[in-house]
Amino acid sequence: MKAVAISRSVFRWCRNPTFTTRRRLLHHTSTIRMASSNGNGIAVQDDKSALSPAAYDFRSDTVTTPTPSMLQSILSIATHGDDVFQEDTTTNALESFITSLTGKPAAVFVLSGTMGNQLAIRSHLAQPPHSIVVDRRSHIYNYEAGGAAVLSQAQLLPVTPANGMYLTLDEVREAVIDSDDIHYAPTRLICLENSLNGVVMPLEEIRRIAAYARGKGIKTHLDGARLWNVVAAGGGELKEIVSHFDSVSLCFSKGLGAPMGSVVIGEEAFMKRVRHFRKMVGGGTRQVGIATAPARTAVEEVFLGGKLTRTHELARRLAAVWEALGGKLKVPCDTNMVWLNLESVGVDMDDIPVEAKRAGLKWDWERIVVHHQICDEAIDKLEDVLRKLVEKARARGSVLPQDKKRKARYSRPDEDDE
Repeated sequence: MKAVAISRSVFRWCRNPTFTTRRRLLHHTSTIRMASSNGNGIAVQDDKSALSPAAYDFRSDTVTTPTPSMLQSILSIATHGDDVFQEDTTTNALESFITSLTGKPAAVFVLSGTMGNQLAIRSHLAQPPHSIVVDRRSHIYNYEAGGAAVLSQAQLLPVTPANGMYLTLDEVREAVIDSDDIHYAPTRLICLENSLNGVVMPLEEIRRIAAYARGKGIKTHLDGARLWNVVAAGGGELKEIVSHFDSVSLCFSKGLGAPMGSVVIGEEAFMKRVRHFRKMVGGGTRQVGIATAPARTAVEEVFLGGKLTRTHELARRLAAVWEALGGKLKVPCDTNMVWLNLESVGVDMDDIPVEAKRAGLKWDWERIVVHHQICDEAIDKLEDVLRKLVEKARARGSVLPQDKKRKARYSRPDEDDE
């Protein structure tokens, strides 16, 4: 049974909940067998018919598909209210659930992590000129289509951490523009990300940066798309971490596997502004319970249910195999990501998708992401792929081909590369 078939059934039921359509979807969700234990405390799938289409996909933790219980939660919605009027009981319940979980006074559901970050930034900033200190590797700086510049007229001040893992107070202090000199855009906001590239930012460093920002009257925002993983890895209690920030965005799809959505949390007055700007950018939705119901199920099933721990264990297993083959890691494997230093053993990145496809896997570059729907067989296959990649590299003396052109990070493929 394909996930797309379920999705289409859900869509048809939401528009026209006939008895036949509902019965068909209930049949789909009830016939998918859930994971069981292999006796060693690690979940395994009963058979391949129960596997998600993402079971062999290591490209990202955004590729997960809704679980039967997430789909069932949509069918269990009693009433469909209008969220723009704040009358959708399912969405209101999710937002209340998140405030109780995080300790923040208010929460607003948004359609994506990018939307959540950009709404928070826009709500913090008033009249330009103003600047934002960010990690150079962060999602806000690299992967949100220049949103801070367009929506908030903000100058971004990117900082590269010297330790290669996370920003420190000294680096943030050095980057902050604390001046009324008319040549500069004073810093009004500091944005951190945790985890970033799978690395956990130490709680003590967060405390230090937050205290410094408060002393300077600078607001703080945390891109916590994968903060669930940080908590699961022992990087701090959820309430403790978020308490140090004026706003936080949390993702329901990355890692947790909901079909869509994120949530922004903060103080009541601030969240009223977020809701206002959400409407402005077209994020005000009506009967959005069909998205917020599975989002809550994802938090309960994957985060509170402890499934993220398994992803971390499997990631460390893959990291250990790579290191046993003589390879090095670019950053520590703290959570569910493994960043391979391909140059350390001379592996050609172009060989990765080729070998992965031969093994029946989806994986295409130096980053490996383990999510909660990855199956044990996929891990075994990926271990074999890692060995083949290293063997191929050693066969050519662990040296990359001299005639290979180094591609620019953001460039389109050249015609002769296709």
